[in-house]
Amino acid sequence: MIDRYSRQQRVAGIKAAGQARLAAANVLIVGCGALGTHSADALARAGVGRLQLVDRDIVEWSNLQRQVLFTEADARAGTPKAIAAAQRLAEVNSECRVTAHVADCSANFLHELGERPDLVLDGTDNFPTRYLLNDWCRQRGLPWIYAGAVGSEGAAMVVLPGGPCLRCLWPEAPAAHDVGTCETAGILAPAIAAVTAFQVAEAMRLLVGASTTRGVFTCDVWRGSYGVLPIASGPAPDCVVCGGAEFPALTAPAPSAVTLCGRDAVQIDLLAAHRIDLDALALALQGRVQELVRTSHLLRFVADGVRFTVFPGGRTLLFGVQDPLRARALYDRWLALR
Repeated sequence: MIDRYSRQQRVAGIKAAGQARLAAANVLIVGCGALGTHSADALARAGVGRLQLVDRDIVEWSNLQRQVLFTEADARAGTPKAIAAAQRLAEVNSECRVTAHVADCSANFLHELGERPDLVLDGTDNFPTRYLLNDWCRQRGLPWIYAGAVGSEGAAMVVLPGGPCLRCLWPEAPAAHDVGTCETAGILAPAIAAVTAFQVAEAMRLLVGASTTRGVFTCDVWRGSYGVLPIASGPAPDCVVCGGAEFPALTAPAPSAVTLCGRDAVQIDLLAAHRIDLDALALALQGRVQELVRTSHLLRFVADGVRFTVFPGGRTLLFGVQDPLRARALYDRWLALR
């Protein structure tokens, strides 16, 4: 496979030794939306040997404008994003071993993750999950790279063990109205490309043993503004994670119902100890719901004006509802048939 990476290996910071380190690397990418698909595609093409993808969502039509690993067929089928991304990456680079986790990235999920990654990339769209990654990586001594984009703006930062963490800069998550979402402010694909170009370049530098950029990369692709904001060289003295060795996101109880960021949807996850028999549930629902579809990965149907997507573990996405209490009531009504 030398010819495949010949142009990359000619770069002074890579060479044959760096390429070998990339091939031996294991990277966990949390979120397979716009950020995650761009980063996963670039790292697979660069020759990273092991990618683990985790995402709780399915492919929708509105994703296709910027989420580069998905097709119209994925949106029609409502394929889980992690599955669709892994299938496409297998066509991109068969030498890259890709594992798809169709799951919510919770503290429980991270604790049970089998293989320890060398690096974690943030491809999420919400700060609670980012704080979870921050605390977990800090506890495990792992580097991770924060990234976010909304509208025409984006930001990214390398978080190294021993250096300032996300909580050092933002002790508390910013209010939703201060940062906006793709639903409220929209999103430009070039903003995603700019942020993930920085994120992937820093990931490659870290994996081959080169020094990384210190500071917060910021950009506004519509105004043509790009820069790196300086940050302190060490942790903030009052950071509860760095100074007190506390990990709030790892100990906080996980809510059973969560409104998805910027979405007209709620996730219900009761952490059931057994897997739901989707075939039996589909049989029980026949004639009682609309648009009933069973695939190898999930069960979809429409009831009470809400679209349900049920995964084997019982985790369910309800589209067309924002109130967690109503979502839980609908969940109990229709999944009690199993």
